Amino acid sequence: MLILLPPSETKRSGGEGPPLDAATLALPQLGPQRTAVIDALVALSADEQAAMKALKLSERQRGEVAVNAALRTAPTMPAVDRYTGVLFDALDAASLDAAARGWLGAHVMIHSAPFGPVSALDAIPAYRLAAGARLPGLAPLRRIWAEPVATAIAAEAPAFVLDLRSEAYVALGPLPPGVDSAYVRVVSAGPDGTVRALNHFNKRAKGELVRLLATDRPVIPSAGALREWADSAGLQLRPGAPGEMELVASM
Repeated sequence: MLILLPPSETKRSGGEGPPLDAATLALPQLGPQRTAVIDALVALSADEQAAMKALKLSERQRGEVAVNAALRTAPTMPAVDRYTGVLFDALDAASLDAAARGWLGAHVMIHSAPFGPVSALDAIPAYRLAAGARLPGLAPLRRIWAEPVATAIAAEAPAFVLDLRSEAYVALGPLPPGVDSAYVRVVSAGPDGTVRALNHFNKRAKGELVRLLATDRPVIPSAGALREWADSAGLQLRPGAPGEMELVASM
């Protein structure tokens, strides 16, 4: 099984790893796209005002321009530790043992805007770039990433893909039809059986789901196997719209 996670806008600074080596990232066939986006982001950062405008940064976020300028020289840390926010706080990868972290590295990819999907344990620097940003002199990120990412994931030939990304990041790498997959929507169920989509709890539920998978480390070759495991783990994971599952979360 392959799990796709969205990134987070918030990230830890610093790190103890060496500067970014894009050649070591998962899906190495995405090297040309990574180079193009990184080069454009670093070049944009040479003009602070232009960068703030292009990235829609507030005055309080001015320091993010310098973060991007240092993208190729800054220290790195594993991607799953770099990101913060509700989903990654719920996952709490730093507290997992070596076996669980190893499982994350083998089964989880985080879909970033400058690097594309990277393994949970791939070493990346801090950065500031959202899925919808437009970099001067570069095609829209969707045009850069969508087809190469879809092809690269298909080439990995995963038995089953659990897609926990936000829709903005799905657009940067839609899964090809031949890949057995399920897109997860997090909902709450009322006493009368009606469901509604969740926002904050959506992220928390996804983080908790991935943490439980990493600690249990089940073999999941299909959507049916995932639902069977979820039942045994006390989770409500049920079929939704075609190609989707609904994760019923408690609030």
